[in-house]
Amino acid sequence: MEVHIGIILATLLPCMASAAPPVHLDRNSERWAAATLRKMSLEEKIGQMIMPWARIEFMNVNNPEYLQLREEMRKYHVGGFGVTVFVEGASLVKSEPLEAAELTNSLQRDSKYPLLFAADFERGLSMRMNGTTVFPTAMAFGAAGDTKLAREFGSITAEESRAIGIQWNWFPVADVNSNPANPIINTRSFSEDPVQVGQLVAAYIEGARGEGMLTTAKHFPGHGDTDTDSHLTLARVNASMDRLNEVELVPFRAAIAAGVDSVMLAHITAPALEPDPDKPASISYNVVTGLLKGKLGFKGMVITDALDMGALTRVFSGSPSQVSGSEAVAAIEAGNDMVIIPGDLGGAYTGLLDAVKRGAITPKRIDASVLKILRAKASVGLDRVRFVDMAKVSEVIAKPENLAIAQQIADKSIALLEDANQLVPLAAKHSPEGVLAVIFTDNANLSDGVRVFARQLRLRSSGVTILYVDEANSSFIAPQVMAAVASAKTVIAVAESVPVARRSSATHAGGSVSMDVDSAQLLANIVKAASDKTVVVAFGNPYVGLQLTGVGTYLCTYSNTTTSAISVAKALFGEIAIHGRSPVTIPGIAQRGAGLDR
Repeated sequence: MEVHIGIILATLLPCMASAAPPVHLDRNSERWAAATLRKMSLEEKIGQMIMPWARIEFMNVNNPEYLQLREEMRKYHVGGFGVTVFVEGASLVKSEPLEAAELTNSLQRDSKYPLLFAADFERGLSMRMNGTTVFPTAMAFGAAGDTKLAREFGSITAEESRAIGIQWNWFPVADVNSNPANPIINTRSFSEDPVQVGQLVAAYIEGARGEGMLTTAKHFPGHGDTDTDSHLTLARVNASMDRLNEVELVPFRAAIAAGVDSVMLAHITAPALEPDPDKPASISYNVVTGLLKGKLGFKGMVITDALDMGALTRVFSGSPSQVSGSEAVAAIEAGNDMVIIPGDLGGAYTGLLDAVKRGAITPKRIDASVLKILRAKASVGLDRVRFVDMAKVSEVIAKPENLAIAQQIADKSIALLEDANQLVPLAAKHSPEGVLAVIFTDNANLSDGVRVFARQLRLRSSGVTILYVDEANSSFIAPQVMAAVASAKTVIAVAESVPVARRSSATHAGGSVSMDVDSAQLLANIVKAASDKTVVVAFGNPYVGLQLTGVGTYLCTYSNTTTSAISVAKALFGEIAIHGRSPVTIPGIAQRGAGLDR
């Protein structure tokens, strides 16, 4: 069962945390973990090994939904939660930092043992919350090419996360995005170069752990060379063992050397590692225990990717409860220490409990994993302090100096890969007036990044015309767009495209990060008709240019966040220098490392 969690009215709580010290396990914390394990019943131990979602929403303490939640917490002895928000269509409904802090404090108060809170903060807290520091995506860090900034990224994300009671980030992504057709990793990866990925991964881990946050290298053994979204179906990595050692495993070795706290297993098949085609890496003993723990020597927490993903659920049959139970048992038997986001919480709990009682999993095996989890809790101070100081949230979140660092990163990541007609910067040879912007959006509701980019354009050009194209209107707006292109002095064609879980298309049932067919055709027509006056901006996915021929000017942001929107507007109008280098090869446009200076 998927858990829906609300926010409780704030209460005054004792022993509130201030600034978090670095991740560290001392002798007293070791003793606490061992003593706590001895106190736990088998049922309580099983609960520690399962992490369901907690969705941020205000909720009165007497609301029936909260009362039910509290009962479920006690029934299944949940040892932690993954914190997220609700989803509408393909968009996350962002919440507020204070609500998140109230959530973690309230749940800590109602739990017998301290709870470990995790989150998928791949772009910092701004992925799921308003008013926080907005970082660009990982690939933008690859374009900026600065490990110091990656370290700052880890430090700031950790500081803000700990302020709201979240101690564990499911990041960094250690995948090497070597496949341009990858529909789900894409800009979530730092680079296609395994060495660069490893350097940035290690820098992020150092920064985050220095500010008291647990880190996760994912998705082992590497999800970068796939063309399928594992949220939908089972992806396959066909690389040989030699290739895996030379590419996919390089960043994970760097992460382990940097002290990463956990490794997340991918729901993908890798025949070189596991011959059974129906056994994803996440439930493969060969991959989890043989490779990760054995050959790579990883001693930290090993966790699955979400159990509710289609790549794994398709492997098992039965009711939702039976599927979740089978998944959880297979994952623990393979060597995982924790399973996250089960489709049915009760099913996963009952499945593991029954497996121990019938002798399929030994109590010793359970104790080994639970001790790791308790040691992780103690390493971030949960043995001493559970709660956060609500009064400190507004002092920590979105400090001006942190906002400036995030903007600096986005500024440095802008890469100009082609400029045959010397169009960039626009202010140098072209009037800011008479500018037409055709913005191809991922979502008809417009992302925050698109809105900010449009606002930035209007600030710089009072006469700018902006036309929005999305999947719903692309076919019938085309004549209006082409007419506007013909009369414009300068055309900025912005192609927004980013990886979205479970998004497929008629031509890509296994996932897609491409523009829809009609939008792609319209963009191609613009380039064909007006290449000499058109700047194509890849706003996110840098590979959108693969669908085009004859591109004269090609600018990449590698991210569609608000900071990236501000940066590309400044770059277009000559307000910042452009020195970014592409961290990936874009066939027909640029090799990795390419970039023009302006």
